[in-house]
This record gives sequence, C-alpha cells and structure tokens, in this order.
Amino acid sequence: MERARSSPASTLVSRTTGIDAPAFAAAFDSLPAPRTTWNAPDDALVLASDAAATLTASGPDRFAEIRAGADDLFDSGDVHAGTEAARPRLFGGFAFHEGGCDGDPWGPFPEARFVLPRVQVTFADNGAWLTVNAVGDDVDPSAVEERLAEERDRIAGLAEASAADRPPRPGIAGTRRTTSREAWRESVEAAVGRIRGGDLRKVVLAQALEADLAAEFPRAATLDRLAEKYPDCHRYYFEPDAGGSAFFGATPERLVALRGRTVETDALAGTTGRGETPAEDEWLARELLDDAKNVHEHELVADTVREQLEPFAASISASARRVRRLATVQHLHTPITAELNADRHVLDLVEALHPTPAVGGLPPDRALETIHDTEPFDRGWYAAPVGWIDAAGNGAFAVAIRSAVTTPRRATLFAGVGLVADSDPDREWDEVQLKYRPILDELEGGD
Repeated sequence: MERARSSPASTLVSRTTGIDAPAFAAAFDSLPAPRTTWNAPDDALVLASDAAATLTASGPDRFAEIRAGADDLFDSGDVHAGTEAARPRLFGGFAFHEGGCDGDPWGPFPEARFVLPRVQVTFADNGAWLTVNAVGDDVDPSAVEERLAEERDRIAGLAEASAADRPPRPGIAGTRRTTSREAWRESVEAAVGRIRGGDLRKVVLAQALEADLAAEFPRAATLDRLAEKYPDCHRYYFEPDAGGSAFFGATPERLVALRGRTVETDALAGTTGRGETPAEDEWLARELLDDAKNVHEHELVADTVREQLEPFAASISASARRVRRLATVQHLHTPITAELNADRHVLDLVEALHPTPAVGGLPPDRALETIHDTEPFDRGWYAAPVGWIDAAGNGAFAVAIRSAVTTPRRATLFAGVGLVADSDPDREWDEVQLKYRPILDELEGGD
C-alpha cells in the first residue's frame, strides 16, 4: 500500500513474538526486497523486509507530508508489540534538497520515502523479536498471527554461514571521478573567495566517485563487515524497491534522537587521519584539537545547532569538545542535549536541524545555492536525514555521510569537506579521499 497519507479507514495490525536469534546475514538473504536495516550505538539492530505501507513525498513540504501520513497510519493501530524495541516503526529518509533525486543514480529514490515493514526482525538487548505488520481497510488479526507463525518457523534460528563461505569483497574494476582535481581547486578557491568577501561563512562541497565492481555487490556480507569495523556508528541500508538499487553507509554523525521531551544531537566537524602508531595517533588528535581552522569550523557547527534548537528547548547543554576516533579518521565532536519546552514530533526537529553546517554551510540559503551551482552531481539522500519514526512521534535520525548508492555491479560513493576562509584546496582534496575509505575499503578486492 503506497500513499502520501494513509486513509483514515485503513487499519494497522501488528503482532510480535520472541524468537531464537537468527544470524543476520542468513536472515537478510532469506527476506524479500525491498529491505531495510538500521542500527545505532544506543538502538536495536533492525532488519526489515517488504512494505505493509509506504509513504512518499516531494517538494518543500515533504517533512510535513511524511509526518501527516505517519500520524494517519499510527492513529489506526491495533498493536501487540511484546517489547518496546519491536514496536512498529517507519524507516526511511529524505533528499538533501528539493529536486535532489532527479539525476543518476537516484532515479529509484523519491525525495522522501518511509516504509512500515511487512516483516521486521529486531535484535535487542532483551532478545530477538519478530514483528509482522499489515495495513488495509479490512485486516483480519488472525491472518496476521498466522503470518507471524509462518515467518517465525522460517526465520528463527537461521545459522551463520562459515567464515569460508562469506562472500569476499567484490573488487573494483575501474573508477570515474565526477570532479577533476583542477575543477576542485577552482571550486574551492571560488568558495573561499566568497567566504573572505563576506557572502558566506562556511560551505560544504562534496565529490562523487563512481566504481565499477569486479563481482556482484555482497550486500549482507558488506553490512556485517561494516558492523564489525564501525560498531559506534549509525549504520543504515535502504532498498527503494526490488530493482537492485540500495543506499547504505556507516555514519558517525547523529542528526537528532527524540524520546519524550529529551533531545540528543551532535556537532561533528573537523577531521584528521589516524596514526600508524599510538603515539602518532595521539599527536594527530592533539594537533586537531589545537588547529585553528578545524576548531573554527567545528564551533560554527556547534553554535548553529544550539541556535536551531533554541525555539524548541527549555534548556540546552553541551559537553566539552573532544576527539572522536573512527577506523580511518578522527573528528572533533561536541555532544549536545536539550529538554523541550513542549511535546514535539521528531520530524519537527529534523526539519529544523537539516542541513546542519557540517554538511551544508552558513548562511544556509547561500550555502545551498553554492552547492547547487558547484557540484556536478545530485546529492540525493547523501548527507540528508535517514532514520525512523514511531507512533509517539519519537525517533532517531542520522546524517547519511560515509555512504554509497549501489546496484549489483556499480557503486557511487560520496564525501565532502567543510570550507572556511583559510581552507587549502589540496588539503581539502586529501580529506575527501580519506572520507571515501570506510566504503571504499569494503568494495576493494581481498578479504
């Protein structure tokens, strides 16, 4: 069932049961497309399949349209969740900006798309759970319970393949850059000129890298490897349909999480590499903390996030700036929390915070104009909000960086850098290449 808004006459029926935990990859391969996965450091791992309902929207009102459709859908709920982690949720994402999905490789992706899965496997702290959802004008709860029993018998306890049987990384047969080094230098110098002239304070410019794969993209194995290498990141995977495309990644940047009136978000900006030894790693971290360009870029982001939250908040607090270490890079990181002054829907906050200066710039309108005029590709869902919504209006969203769009034999990777007045084109080029590594490492050959 697909619609921008749910018919008030439709009913959501949801049933959940505990199951013996299946192996993730085996369960993923057993479920039909379109599939979704979601995992965050403070959230359950969810593997979802098919669609009991799909909400889509486009244009400047896409956030409001998805919220209205979600409200209609959840208002009709007949839900037996069993545990909070397995409750019905809508999973999906938005385009970075209006019209952002017009070009290749974004054809199958709407500007906003959220799915209520027909089948959902939840790996939570209190065990594994299977949820079956159905939406319609005359849904029979007993039929949903029968489907639940059938899926339980099929999925529960599926065994992990041996390490020898796990598909290797596919390898890369060739790559193409959408931005040459010469064009990049010209773009950065033009943007820095606008910043020094006072037209901009900061802008984030991105690149895309197209890669032809030497073998078919191993979806489940890649997601398993990302989970092993980036356990502290938000990991996501979205298939827009059964046609073979997917958008996935492992992002260190949380946009917002809302539970009740408590908000958690992050300022994440300023980057350096990892050292080859612990001593070099520490030296690079100290250099990052003391680097004027990176600290300035980071404080622009942190200050703006606080300003964007102020209209909604009774109080806001920020932790001390710190270094966050990932497998290939280190970032400046400031966790920010807030208590809201009234009940809000998570999408109110998503719309207010997106795009953060960490992926857009300041002032936002002029930064988006610069991005649109400069980048020779469509961002689609790259650097945009992806996450989930529940019936209470709670939810969690990440900023979809460290990401790629794939088909079975091709991947398009995205990475960007923040430019301020003293940005150097060659240094920023090197930082982009570093940010490709989380996904590129999972595509290059070998195991």
